Amino acid sequence: MFQASRRDFIKIASLGAGGLLAGSQLWADSDPLYKRYGIKKIPTYCEVCFWKCAGWVHFDKSGKPYKIVGNKADPLCNGRFCPRGTAGLGMYTDPDRLKVPLIRTVRDGKQTYKEATWPQAIDYIASKMRKIIDEHGAESLALFNHGSGGKHFSRLFKALGSGNIAAPSYAQCRGPREVAFHGTFGAGVNSPENTDIKNAKCLVLIGSHLGENMHNAQVQEMSTLIDKKACIIAVDPRLSTVASKSNFWLPIKPATDMALLLAWIHVLIHENIYDKPYVERHTFGFEDLKSHVREMTPEWAASITGLKADQIRETAWEMAKASPAVIVHPGRHVTWYGDDTQRIRAVAILNALLGSWGRKGGFYFPAKAKIPSYPHPGYPKPKWTWKDTLNGRYTMTGSAVTNAIIDASHPDNTTDKKIKGWFVVGTNLIHTIPDQKRTIEALNNQELVVVVDTMPMEITGYADVVLPECTYLERFDDLRNSQFREATIAVRMPVAKPKYLSKPASWMVRKLSKKFGLQNHFDYYDYGEILDWQLGQVGSSLEKVRKKGLINYPRSEKAMYMDEASPMGFHTATGKIELYSFAMEDEGYDPMPVYTPHPEPPDGYYRLNYGRAPMHTFSRTANNAHLNQLMSTNNIWVSPSVAKKWNLKDGTEVWLKNQDGKVSSFPAEIRLTERMGNDSVYMVHGFGHSEKRLTKSYGKGICDTELMTKVMIDPIMGGTGMRGNFVTFQLTPPNTIET
Repeated sequence: MFQASRRDFIKIASLGAGGLLAGSQLWADSDPLYKRYGIKKIPTYCEVCFWKCAGWVHFDKSGKPYKIVGNKADPLCNGRFCPRGTAGLGMYTDPDRLKVPLIRTVRDGKQTYKEATWPQAIDYIASKMRKIIDEHGAESLALFNHGSGGKHFSRLFKALGSGNIAAPSYAQCRGPREVAFHGTFGAGVNSPENTDIKNAKCLVLIGSHLGENMHNAQVQEMSTLIDKKACIIAVDPRLSTVASKSNFWLPIKPATDMALLLAWIHVLIHENIYDKPYVERHTFGFEDLKSHVREMTPEWAASITGLKADQIRETAWEMAKASPAVIVHPGRHVTWYGDDTQRIRAVAILNALLGSWGRKGGFYFPAKAKIPSYPHPGYPKPKWTWKDTLNGRYTMTGSAVTNAIIDASHPDNTTDKKIKGWFVVGTNLIHTIPDQKRTIEALNNQELVVVVDTMPMEITGYADVVLPECTYLERFDDLRNSQFREATIAVRMPVAKPKYLSKPASWMVRKLSKKFGLQNHFDYYDYGEILDWQLGQVGSSLEKVRKKGLINYPRSEKAMYMDEASPMGFHTATGKIELYSFAMEDEGYDPMPVYTPHPEPPDGYYRLNYGRAPMHTFSRTANNAHLNQLMSTNNIWVSPSVAKKWNLKDGTEVWLKNQDGKVSSFPAEIRLTERMGNDSVYMVHGFGHSEKRLTKSYGKGICDTELMTKVMIDPIMGGTGMRGNFVTFQLTPPNTIET
């Protein structure tokens, strides 16, 4: 058997189909639910992004699923799916998907995988887990999860006694936003965000690419604003899609957003155009804030941001004119430069000065249904968790920080609180977490690595055991209970039997639980039983919801907004909106946001900016046949003046090299465009896959995460700022460069 410290990356593509699959009865196209009910559509909700739009899967005359459409009764999509949602069938039909359990082994002196039966895989995992638990405690098992499948494994880990459960969507995406809004309003914005875009008169997007970042209902509502000719202000170094539709495009110098935000605050206060009654009634620390921003004028910010002072002042007045029906959008992927909590604090303060929190056209109060949990035994209290490994760091974090668990897993962790086993469910850590080298070092320090996925993503090549999860179209999952203007419960039902030997995560955890005597936590045969019980508790049933796909709970408009006639309490220390934060001051942080200059690119280098495309979700969809046809690779956006300096033409193939000498594994083509500034380049995230089994996406484009060797950690909550890396161009492949 191999040594964990010498776990090599294995390309699953090198494996054949194997005798196990050849001798197994694989699933054909017939559909049990179609036959059982004699119907032509089954309800589901999308798994391609976190928005989870409710929809219908339709069948043809043979009972084969052939299209997915939105559920018209779902307020999150209004019957319209984005390109990713309609391409969900591409996940189900992808011939590259994982088909059978795999266990790492050594053959002819080399590490490889052997195909295994499910009992073999479960037994192997359980024996390794038991050894770790016996020697180090259940707390030494950690779970990285994303999506519905991860929720099932979270319950298993809690039942075992481990609280070391993290989702990259926190420390790598939205964490600073939640901490900042909680620290200001006593409440976060969560998912989907409680932004009342459709009723806004002014929408401010600062580094938020709605239209490219395809959050369904928000994009639909923004389109309504455009039709109504409402004011849209886009702050972006790049002329993004939404910037091209905006009334004002502010092409800000990268890494100077804080200066602009503070200058806007200055204008609102010192030109006396803030919502005075709202601020007087609901906020704490106004005079401190007024003094704090006294010198942070538009002229001061113009010298930092590259914007014109008049432009800064005019856009502040536009916001004030629309108040309180104005939204300075909190964004989604907000881990940029390491001061991200404070930057989003400035966003929250702006919204407070404009009186938008709890007001129509600003931020509404969301609703969420109360769904009882299925009865199960209580969870044991862990002896320690990720919080105990922080040693005074990230004192205001609200959820597990992925990089903190990686630190606890790394060989340089000399404490007695060590992570010794990883489960990675539905998240490709190699393309998700910056500083890949450290992630791989921590991964190779584990005694067990289990990866659960539908596709052979890069992370699977580092696993000891690979478990093939069936796609969301082949399984039941938890009821969708998203916050929105009205509470809505949506159901996901399998439209087909799992293909090959793939299984639902709910089935996997039930099998593993029996190995530890925890089966009472997973007292079901089919997860649909759980849903039927829960729906029964709210006066419905799985059969009833199957016919409509969801349950809507209408609420009055009055409940969505602040009662202007009654005093309102906020869940903060002062009971007010905190412009000045004692909580942050007590922890040693600035009580109000402060502008700090960030490093500039060295000569010949450019800041690496990255973003999204409407047809892709992170690195998860590049291999989807339908979406790959729409966009099969990324390219490098470069301004004409930069291109001229390097003698680059439109379509020139280049590799990128970062400030630490890291060169991209694959090249991408130059996109010459006037929509870029001269101090940065831009690329869409999610390409540059190195796993050959991903036949439609292998080697296509550049993986931006590969070039993120410098991480700017947010000291307040631990978020990984990823926009502090700089790149230059290289015209020859890495292996042909003379040393």
